[in-house]
Amino acid sequence: MFRNRKKKIKEKLRSDFGNLKVDSFNFEHLEKYFRKKDHLTAFQTLSDKTCNDLDFQELFMFVDRTNSKVGQQYLYNKLRTIPLHNTENPIHEKLSEEFTNNPDFRVSVQRHLSKLNGSEVYYISSLFQDEIIKTPKWFFIVPFLSFTSVLSFIMVFFNPVFIIVLLGLSIINIVLHLKNKKYLYNYFSSIPQLSKLNSVAQELFKNNSLKEINPNLIKSVSVLNKVNSRMSIFNLDSGLQSDQQMFFWAIMELVKIVFLIEPLFLFRTLKRIDTKRTEIEDVFLFVGEIDTIISIASLRKGLKNFCSPKITDGQKRLFAQEVYHPLIENCVKKNLYVNDKSILLTGSNMSGKTSFIRTIAINVITGLTINTCFAAHFSMPRVRVFSAIRISDDLMNDRSYYFEEVITIKEMIDKSKESDSNLFLLDEIFKGTNTVERISAGKAVLSALNEENNIVFVSTHDIELADLLKNEYDLYHFSEIVDHKTVDFDYKLKEGKLKNRNAIRILQINDYPENIIKEAIEISEELDKITVANIIRL
Repeated sequence: MFRNRKKKIKEKLRSDFGNLKVDSFNFEHLEKYFRKKDHLTAFQTLSDKTCNDLDFQELFMFVDRTNSKVGQQYLYNKLRTIPLHNTENPIHEKLSEEFTNNPDFRVSVQRHLSKLNGSEVYYISSLFQDEIIKTPKWFFIVPFLSFTSVLSFIMVFFNPVFIIVLLGLSIINIVLHLKNKKYLYNYFSSIPQLSKLNSVAQELFKNNSLKEINPNLIKSVSVLNKVNSRMSIFNLDSGLQSDQQMFFWAIMELVKIVFLIEPLFLFRTLKRIDTKRTEIEDVFLFVGEIDTIISIASLRKGLKNFCSPKITDGQKRLFAQEVYHPLIENCVKKNLYVNDKSILLTGSNMSGKTSFIRTIAINVITGLTINTCFAAHFSMPRVRVFSAIRISDDLMNDRSYYFEEVITIKEMIDKSKESDSNLFLLDEIFKGTNTVERISAGKAVLSALNEENNIVFVSTHDIELADLLKNEYDLYHFSEIVDHKTVDFDYKLKEGKLKNRNAIRILQINDYPENIIKEAIEISEELDKITVANIIRL
């Protein structure tokens, strides 16, 4: 029976490789490591605002093929952290290829990693990221009471009167044991999993290929092995509860109460753990990195086409060939060449403007973080990514949509003046205000953001902006085909600004009254004349 189960697990791991992960995602827990990690040495960490604009959680669920919660936390942090240096790591690429071409090797590694797939594993990072709780004031008496209880227990065999002494001590010990439970609860998930993490790391380190990731890991593993003996009581207790062996659990609980074993072991163990944060993180990173490499290999296996990006130095150039959005089924692939200019997109709603902006941003992020782009070819500079796509009223702080947009874009302007290159993403700039001020302010802001080596992708309904910015921005558009009673989108990127406007035509095919259609056309023609005259004057 055990052999059959083992065989089924292997077969499932083999068949799942290259497929989407079927699992629930607890972002509150898997973000823990990222939220508390020091990112001072990173080129950029993606903001919550940008992640929301780009549907980052959906992207992560698509990319994530990890086998452990450690790997999941590591991958999440990796996707949100753009590094200072190129992500193409020869060791990673070599291992990725080996995992893909050698299923037996990969499955053996995955089986070890899957031991760390319980929800309690999310708490391991707290052992090296959070402040360890301080020893309570009453702890000073614990060693004395514990020693006295042990001595009384021994003396019972020589003089039964000591049973009374032991019972008296036990009453005091019960109070301290219960007071200690609230401290123990904070570590009941993390400490047993730390021991398991170290065990998995030891097994993985035996493989020479995996050893290359961190040849010095054995030092950290050995240090944690010494701490492991102190953690054994938590491992045993956790295992008993999970197996529901209540009788043995009750006996153990009685022993721990009488001799105050839990507070003694807990605070001494925490004291040791507090001095071994670096070693714990080393082991955590080693396991997480291996799991992430398998995840990326599985992702690539499931893609029809992908590429590793070419990172250029300090050039305002971006070349995308057959690029697509990984979350859009049957996405129309597009080609784009940015050469010293930024990109302004025109087109009607639902034609594909915003999705294309997200496509470019997602490929930049995955290219710079996991060395994988959803394209036949993708080259770009190392850029920081900032966005103003999803903006809404902040009712709690009494801010309107327009004010929120003003604050967001002001931050972009400040970033544009720094020495680093940036990718700015804007959707319908200043749409929260009137036409004249929207166009004038939009032109001024977009010219400012386009300076130096910054690249801007902006969508707009204002054709006037396209005319005002034609010397600074390359113009592209998306268009629809309006038939007698239908509106169809081809989602193809076309050069130049949008010339055909179909908003009034769409009203017409939806049976708006003829007098409304006629008046709308007349007003539109008059406004066009005024707009053209004003642009010529400028």
